[in-house]
Amino acid sequence: MDTSYSNRIQEQNGVRSLSTVIKTLAVLDVLAASPRGMRLPEIAAAMELSRPTAYQRLLTLIEAGWVEQDQEMRYRLSMHACRFAGAALEQADLGTRVQPVLEALVAKVKETASVAIIDRGLPFIVSRVESDSLLRAEQKIGTTMSLEGSASGRILTAFADEPTLARLRQSGEPFASEEILAEARANGYAISSGYTHSGVIALAAPVFDLNGKCFATLSLVLPETRFDLETLKRPLLEAAGEMTSIQQGRHR
Repeated sequence: MDTSYSNRIQEQNGVRSLSTVIKTLAVLDVLAASPRGMRLPEIAAAMELSRPTAYQRLLTLIEAGWVEQDQEMRYRLSMHACRFAGAALEQADLGTRVQPVLEALVAKVKETASVAIIDRGLPFIVSRVESDSLLRAEQKIGTTMSLEGSASGRILTAFADEPTLARLRQSGEPFASEEILAEARANGYAISSGYTHSGVIALAAPVFDLNGKCFATLSLVLPETRFDLETLKRPLLEAAGEMTSIQQGRHR
C-alpha cells in the first residue's frame, strides 16, 4: 500500500500510526491488482515476504471479513469490500447520481466512459460504463493512472487549486508540461499522451463541486483507430457539465 502521499506515518503528540496494520492492509492492494484470486506463494512473492508472514496477514484479513478463499484455495477480496466502495462513492457525492449521465454518454457515442478522482496522489477510476463494442479499452474500477500522461491526470492537475497542487507535488509524481496544462485549461478538455497505454487514447473533461473545485473527471477511452475529437468533444463536455450541475445542486 502506497502511504507516501496522504497517509504518511507522522508523529503528532507522540502518537504514531500502526505500521503492522498498514502492512497487513497492503495485502488488499496486491489482491485488488490481480484479475483473479492468488495463491499464497504468489502473494508472498509479490510482497517480498516469507510465506508464514504472508499467511498471518491473510488470516487476519479473513477473520476481519475482507478476504476469502475460493474452491481452488486461492485468496481473493470478499464482497465485504463492495459495501465500503459504495459508501466511499456516496460520501464523495458521486454514488448513483452520475450513473445515468455515464450511461447516456455511452449510449450516444458508443464508447466506454469513466469517472476518476485523485487518491494518494494519483487519478483512479471510481465509476465506469463499458461500450458494447468488441474492440474496446479494458480498464476496471480501481485502475490508477499517471498525472503526466493520462487525460484524467492532466485535467486534475490543470484545474487543481494551489493546496491540491502542493500535495500532488509532494507525491513526487511528474506533471505534464505547463504548455499542455495551459492548453487543457483553455480548451476545457485534455487528451492522453498515448504512451501510457499503447493503441488506446482518452479524452477527459473536469467535473466541479459546489465550491467550484475540480474534484473529478469524466473521460472517454477508446482505441486510437476510432478516435475523432470533433465527434466526441461536445457530448463529453455536455455530460461533464451535467455532472457538475448535479454536484452543485442545479440539476433538474
